[in-house]
Amino acid sequence: QISAPADAKPGDTVTLNAAVSWLVCQNICIPEDTKLTLPVTIGTGAPNPAVTTDFAAARARLPVASPWKLDYAVQPQQCQSVIDPATGKRQSEPCLDLYAAAPALAQAHPVSADFFPAKPGQIVNVAPQIVGYSKDGLVLRMTSGTKAGGLLQGLLVLTSSDGSVQALDVSAPPGPVPQADFASPEGGDLTLALSLLFAFLGGIILNVMPCVLPILAMKALALSRHHDGGARAESFAYALGAIVTFLVFGFAIVLLRETGTTVGWGFQLQEPLAVAGFALLIFAVGLNLSGMFEVGSVTAGDSLTRRGGILGAFFTGVLAVAVAAPCTAPFMAAALGFALTQDAMHALAIFAALGVGFALPFLLLGVWPGALGFLPKPGPWMLRLKQFLAFPMYAAATWLVWVLAQESGPTGVAVVLAAMVALALAVWLWHVTRDLAPRGRGIGALAALLIFAGGLYGLVFLRGESAPSPTSHQTAGEPYTAAKLASLRGAGRPVFVDATAAWCITCLVNEDAVLSRSAVKDAFAARHVAYLVADWTNRNDEITQLLKENGRSGVPMYLYYAPGATKPVIMPQVLTESGVLQTIGG
Repeated sequence: QISAPADAKPGDTVTLNAAVSWLVCQNICIPEDTKLTLPVTIGTGAPNPAVTTDFAAARARLPVASPWKLDYAVQPQQCQSVIDPATGKRQSEPCLDLYAAAPALAQAHPVSADFFPAKPGQIVNVAPQIVGYSKDGLVLRMTSGTKAGGLLQGLLVLTSSDGSVQALDVSAPPGPVPQADFASPEGGDLTLALSLLFAFLGGIILNVMPCVLPILAMKALALSRHHDGGARAESFAYALGAIVTFLVFGFAIVLLRETGTTVGWGFQLQEPLAVAGFALLIFAVGLNLSGMFEVGSVTAGDSLTRRGGILGAFFTGVLAVAVAAPCTAPFMAAALGFALTQDAMHALAIFAALGVGFALPFLLLGVWPGALGFLPKPGPWMLRLKQFLAFPMYAAATWLVWVLAQESGPTGVAVVLAAMVALALAVWLWHVTRDLAPRGRGIGALAALLIFAGGLYGLVFLRGESAPSPTSHQTAGEPYTAAKLASLRGAGRPVFVDATAAWCITCLVNEDAVLSRSAVKDAFAARHVAYLVADWTNRNDEITQLLKENGRSGVPMYLYYAPGATKPVIMPQVLTESGVLQTIGG
């Protein structure tokens, strides 16, 4: 409250003085202060028309008492990992749901809802807040703080689709909160049933992604041998291997989430050791297809061979899922993003649906014998095709070595190439000595084992390598940080965020086919669109959090922040030039 001096007259000038002090803090705090002055002219007391509208608009935005009953409940599932200031360790916190019993909100579906607590510690302020709807109200899911309890006080800010904003005073006691369907960041209400359907469809589509095609060609070759009923057993074994592997990936992601580590789909390829291991595995498959060594017989008939074929089919399913990790098919992103917000059982159900969809094509070949009639009869062509399929395996291994170069630099490439040479030498030595006398065969096997073990030992040096600067992107952009994004948006700049990774084939295709085109670059420059590259090749917690905030569990993800927009536009995973230009207003 400011009052004019008692002897002031209209037209007099009065100077207002203020002493201001503040702290500038990041890693350390620096105190600063200044003195401010403002000369003002005494008016006649009549309202000034120039500012009357501004004052009315400001008063309209002041918080009002909530017209709806508010309750909150702390839920058992874990929402967010946070740093414990006392121990410095990550710990998981449960979800906190704030419920507004407002049927009108359930029908209107505000664009966003944000809660600002009055007391510190009641929620985790930096954690994302997710809007959901029950049949008769709105539920805002937050991450509970360490001091949750008693009345939950603060402001609930609702933003409507027309841009209007309403702030409500919140004083909510603990109480019952109904089940809610939480809105996906793409604008729809993604339920468990819909996410299961999306996962199933995404799994089917994943079969035609370039990561998986070489493995599927191997499986088609195996099925073409069976016109006597053996295909059914192998198809079920392949499906079991694929579904179990998806469940293992899902369980690992859920387990890491429960222990406070945030990861997403394809997280294993952020570890140089895992990339090197996959490269060696696929290289070994190539050597096998080239005839350097055999695992069991390629003939069907007796029970022993049949068991070997079933086991081989199972591990073909495992390998197919493992190499599918760099790819994300349509529908998968929304389903996996929803899975990471659910409890363990629901999340694993979504991963199982993904596995069923992925295995379905070959499962149908097994249960529908007539479909095998479309495959050629066994013959000499099988050996030639088998040898040819080695080359896609070598190409896949080469690509993984290139991915390792992005993560571990030249030393990592040298280490894995040395391990490949050791593997090839060990396989050759075992192959040429297996027909010798038992003593010679034993010496050969031991020498092969020692050589291969020596090659594997070199992989331990990958742990000490630091990731180089990203070099895989053909588009010119600045590295993403949350601070950089906030700064650009605060300055009113439109921002395009490209969440990508060197091991993501879909990302690389989008960059080459769309984002590096001159028309797109010219449109970005003409509209002063800031281009940020969120490189997820190596583990990056800021980028993982960005993915999670937008309901995604992996890359690619493309976000466009229009000036003044509260939420970004989430673009499709497979980009088109016209789609990008239309989104940015080109």
